[in-house]
Amino acid sequence: MVNDSREKGRLTRETILAALETVKDPEIPTVSIVDLGLIYDVRVKDEEVEVDFAPTFVGCPALHAMEQAIVERIQSLGARSVQVRRVYRPPWTADRMNERARQALRELGIAPPRPVPAEITLAVFEKLPCPFCGSNDTRMENLFGPTSCRALFYCNTCQQPFEAFKPL
Repeated sequence: MVNDSREKGRLTRETILAALETVKDPEIPTVSIVDLGLIYDVRVKDEEVEVDFAPTFVGCPALHAMEQAIVERIQSLGARSVQVRRVYRPPWTADRMNERARQALRELGIAPPRPVPAEITLAVFEKLPCPFCGSNDTRMENLFGPTSCRALFYCNTCQQPFEAFKPL
């Protein structure tokens, strides 16, 4: 449970980050935006808060919903003003995801991305472990999944289709 009280009557970076753990990705509702590494920075001055927020993909259809949820959550802590700034540099990569996010993806049947190599090629999708049985005998069926951040795969071992989170 998130502690909604303010430390010594003031909002802090830590309190805000803890509160943002309750803001979920609308497309993956078991994973928080903090665990996905979408929050780059939080600055607090008195009761004014600025949040640097990085999308996984520039055209993500859930951006506005996530930004609104960030504002509402921080306002519920008593912030007078909340500014959410989209950050594109450095670009978000899957390396920003923490282990909680990776485990939540596996539990949903979505293969978490591998660490981002220096050069991104389709090789990052070769022998991607199946989130159901762990087999590496998998193949990509379609680079374009249900959202721009996921691709479709098939496991030759357990014969289950699954999604994989793209590394970028």
